[in-house]
Amino acid sequence: MALHLLKLCVGPATIEDLEQRIARHRDDALQAGRDPSTFHVTRMVPKRASAIAGQGSIFWVIKGTLCCRQAITAIESFTDTDGIGRCRLVLDPVVVPVNPRPCRPFQGWRYLTVRSAPADLDMRRADGLADMPEALRRELSVLGLI
Repeated sequence: MALHLLKLCVGPATIEDLEQRIARHRDDALQAGRDPSTFHVTRMVPKRASAIAGQGSIFWVIKGTLCCRQAITAIESFTDTDGIGRCRLVLDPVVVPVNPRPCRPFQGWRYLTVRSAPADLDMRRADGLADMPEALRRELSVLGLI
């Protein structure tokens, strides 16, 4: 059964900021002749990696709201330049907005089951939720109105 990860997104204040950071990383890597893959490095390798890689996503919490996800295509263990073991989560560069919901801060990452994961934000919804600015969706979510 598929499994997801939940992680705080440090730095970006919006989904657009995250998308710009991904594009900047890709452009910088291409200019430097490095692999332009989108990835996130963590200290620990998920023990349930086989249920995540190629099946799950990383759900990002931005400014206290779980608001988007990226598919995890692979999980790679490696040793950094200081000789410390690390984990590279190789991600699909496409950021998918999800139905927003408040999320308290935490350290590291958490597992998120398929049943607990929010649905992708349906851009065709008649209620206009997808057309709202992200900040408004976040505020309505914090207030418990969506």
